[in-house]
Amino acid sequence: MTDRSRSRANAPMALLLALAAACGCSPGVAHAVDPEAARAALRTTLDAWKEGKTPDSLQSGSPAIVAQDMEWASGAKLLDYSVVADKPADANLDARVKLTISARGRKIEREAKYLVTTSPAVTVFRDMMN
Repeated sequence: MTDRSRSRANAPMALLLALAAACGCSPGVAHAVDPEAARAALRTTLDAWKEGKTPDSLQSGSPAIVAQDMEWASGAKLLDYSVVADKPADANLDARVKLTISARGRKIEREAKYLVTTSPAVTVFRDMMN
């Protein structure tokens, strides 16, 4: 590989690192979760689902929340929920939630795991592996 082609190959990485430095992000360094803010974001997210709102509707709130839940996105209705347990784990709040949903005409109860972050953005993602 010539010096010129090596320089071109490294340009995207250099740009990514420059952008990360500009926004105060350090690659590989997790921001500690704010447990109370994370709990509030989880409640706001689940309440929005229960009220029939879309995940995208949360992005216009203050703070903006990026939410992902495949059952919600596929049209399942949240009838009720209760937080069973939660614990801060580095950059995430690891929350176990009992969900009562209506999907395809059936009422289903299940426990779900959500990972909530508070920095640099507020996110509520359902862990579909659990």
